[in-house]
Amino acid sequence: MNFIYRFGRLPKAKRLVKIRESINYKDEEFKNLSHTTELTEEAGYYAVIKKFFFSKKVRVKPAEAIPSVFSDITNLPSGKDVLIWFGHSSYFMQVDGKKILVDPVLSGAASPMPATTPAFVGSDRYTTDDIPEIDYLFISHDHYDHLDYNTIIRLKPKVKKIICGLGMGEHFEYWGYNAAKIIEGDWYQTFEPDTGVKVTLTPARHFSGRTFLRNKALWVSFVLQTAHHNIYIGGDSGYDTHFATIGDQFGPFDLAILENGQYDEQWKYIHMQPEEVLMAARDLRTKRLLPVHSGKFSLANHPWDEPLKRISILAKNDKLPLLTPMIGEQVDLNNSDQKFSEWWIGVN
Repeated sequence: MNFIYRFGRLPKAKRLVKIRESINYKDEEFKNLSHTTELTEEAGYYAVIKKFFFSKKVRVKPAEAIPSVFSDITNLPSGKDVLIWFGHSSYFMQVDGKKILVDPVLSGAASPMPATTPAFVGSDRYTTDDIPEIDYLFISHDHYDHLDYNTIIRLKPKVKKIICGLGMGEHFEYWGYNAAKIIEGDWYQTFEPDTGVKVTLTPARHFSGRTFLRNKALWVSFVLQTAHHNIYIGGDSGYDTHFATIGDQFGPFDLAILENGQYDEQWKYIHMQPEEVLMAARDLRTKRLLPVHSGKFSLANHPWDEPLKRISILAKNDKLPLLTPMIGEQVDLNNSDQKFSEWWIGVN
């Protein structure tokens, strides 16, 4: 297909009509619940670009291969409740018999131009060939490190249903997906795609867009409720009051999966610092926390392992059970006592 297809397509026709009915869509774009800018008032766009591309960076990428293990996802016992992280914000879950894939980026890069954001050496252990048939594909928003064209095209024969925010379905239809497979919703809209499965789309504090046009599709997080599990699936988000609201309405959670990485004080409204990740976990009233959004791509100026170091210290001090699996390591969703190594220690 032509390179231009990678950028996706803006919502139109009936989809655009539905978007304009949303209370979260104003002045021809989606808005966060609180006033939010991509950069802080002190950070100018050109200053941020200069810092990102020309400032001296220390260990933003590992100098050696990321450790990993390989779990055969296609042959998991049907009754096993498990999560397997693929690095960054991509992971697979099997929960009460349903197979779920979240924000998969399995093509080796987080950009339409692969050379600009290649995966860390050793982090690209899984490809689309390793993914079984998927009941639900969850997509939190349309940034390239969460919605990857090459991955989505290769997964097409395996995906039964897509669950995403308003406007996101336009990309999938443009890429050849059947509209009947797409479930789009607004914040706090609940769907029951199958018996015993309830999915509520909940707010995040972020933005969307694959070109210079922003916020034409809605960014979301998810509350997944099944017979035996209550899981918060967080997309990218800055810290705000929505975490407490979600915790009050849907908590306590058995597990919260929250972004922890690719942060900077200059864009603190749209990405959390580790201290805020811990605050969000407490607001959500979660029993366990899985930090993601690190370990695969360098999209910020901090050392690659800093997010895991910082959140580990904070969680220990706060006595919050923290899950830190290696890429490919199985997280037993029924074992609250499962322990994980600090695998990043000693990796240069």
